[in-house]
Amino acid sequence: MQTKRSSIDRVHPETELIKEGAQLLAAGELVAFPTETVYGLGANALDVSACAKIFEAKGRPQDNPLIVHVCNRSMADPLVKHWTTAAELCVQHFWPGPLTLILPKTALVPDIVTAGLANVAIRIPSHPVALRLIQAAGFPIAAPSANLSGKPSPTSGGHVWRDMKGKIPLILDAGVCQVGLESTVLDVSGEIPTILRPGGISKERLETVLGEIQVDALSDHQVPKAPGMKYRHYAPRGELLLLSGIRERVVQRMGQEIQRGHARLKRVAVLCTIESAPFLHNQLPDLLFVLGSKDRPEEVASNLFEGLRLCDERGMDLILAEGIVETGLGSAVMNRLEKAAGKRTKYI
Repeated sequence: MQTKRSSIDRVHPETELIKEGAQLLAAGELVAFPTETVYGLGANALDVSACAKIFEAKGRPQDNPLIVHVCNRSMADPLVKHWTTAAELCVQHFWPGPLTLILPKTALVPDIVTAGLANVAIRIPSHPVALRLIQAAGFPIAAPSANLSGKPSPTSGGHVWRDMKGKIPLILDAGVCQVGLESTVLDVSGEIPTILRPGGISKERLETVLGEIQVDALSDHQVPKAPGMKYRHYAPRGELLLLSGIRERVVQRMGQEIQRGHARLKRVAVLCTIESAPFLHNQLPDLLFVLGSKDRPEEVASNLFEGLRLCDERGMDLILAEGIVETGLGSAVMNRLEKAAGKRTKYI
C-alpha cells in the first residue's frame, strides 16, 4: 500500500485534507491524525471490518480495547448507556482534553472496539485537526496510538511515517503533539472513579473536581479494562534500566552502568533531567538526551517518547533512564518508563 503523508495546519486545518481523510474513513480505511496527546490511528468506530484493520496494522492484541473519539456530547450519547454523576462532572471540567472515560456501552458499539467488555472508552480530543476530522466524518473514530504495538507512542508525523509507512493510506501531519503522553483513562462506571491509566490529566486535578479517586492495577492473567494496562508498552529495542531515587545516587549508578556497558561493547544512552545532565555528560554516554527539568514534569512528558524513539534510531543497546517524582504528570511519566523497562526498575 502507498502511504501519503500530508502536512496540515494544526490551528486552521485545510478543508481539502480534512475531506480526504473523512472520505477514506467512510470507505473503511485507516487514517493517522494528531491529537493533543499522541498521534492516533483512526477507523470508523461503528465499522467492524475497519476496526479490524487497526489491530492488523499495529500488530495489536485483540483483547486490548480501543478508545473512541467523538467531537461533541451529541455524538457520544448514542454510545453510552448511562452517564454517571462523576462522568457528567468530567465532561463539564475536562472535555475536550486528554481524559478518556470508561462508561457502560450501548449495542451500537461493536465488541471489537471494547474487546468484548460491557464498557466503552470514550473522549473528546482538543486538537483542532482531530475535531475537524471527526466532524467531517460524521461518526465516532476508534483510534489507539499510531505506532507498532508495544513500541514508543508517536508524537510527530515522522514517528508515524516510520511505523506505518506502507500499512495505511494517509497520515495527516500537524507537527509535534503538545502533551506528548496518552490520555488519562478514568473508569466512572462505578461508585468511586478509578484511574486505569495515568496520563494527561493528573490524579490531583481529578480530585479537585471528583473528590476520592482510586488507582487500579492489573495482573497478567486479567483482561485489560482499558488500553495500556496489561502489555509491555512504550519499549525501545534496547534494554532499558530505570533508575529513580536520590539524584546523587542515581547519577553515580548511571556512571557505573555506562562503564559496564562500554566494557561489554554496548552503545549506551542516557535519558535524564537537565539538573543531572552536566554530571552525566562527563561520563561519555553514546547518547545523552535531556528530557527536561525535574520541576517541570509536563516538559519531561512531552519529550519522553521522542527520547525513546531516538534511542532506536541511533541503535542504542542499553538505555539508562532517570526517574522523576510521581506527582502530577510525573505519575504518568513513571508509568510509561516502568512499562518500557519491564522489571528492570531500581529505586536507590
